[in-house]
Amino acid sequence: MLMRTDPFRELDRLAQHLMGPGTWSKPSAVPMDAYREGDEYVVAFDIPGVTADAIDIDVERNMLTVKAERRPVAKADDVQMELSERPLGVFSRQLVLADTLDTEHIQADYDAGVLTLRIPIAERAKPRKISIGAGSGRKEISG
Repeated sequence: MLMRTDPFRELDRLAQHLMGPGTWSKPSAVPMDAYREGDEYVVAFDIPGVTADAIDIDVERNMLTVKAERRPVAKADDVQMELSERPLGVFSRQLVLADTLDTEHIQADYDAGVLTLRIPIAERAKPRKISIGAGSGRKEISG
């Protein structure tokens, strides 16, 4: 139901790590997991250290976009940074959602640095039984 939009994601992630923080025009990739749970798809994005108001979720047609920005923490003047490995900047991920998903009823929760989206499967895509009507028997076509 979900399709990857970037087959070179790991290569991009490594390049972004080496080249510096992401910007709004060229954001870094967001790691994610996606799985089906009952009648909905669940997508979990790792974006620790980001406040909920710095996360932007958009759906346009069947394209889901998640963008987040991790800003530097304000420090006092007498603080001297010894080590800084946590990336700052803009992080983004785009997913193409199948037409069988109900994008009108996506639920989003953010807890402990994990953004979880729950996307229900549309009613029209759920399996259903088709009843067979009893016909009036065989009909002969005459010409």
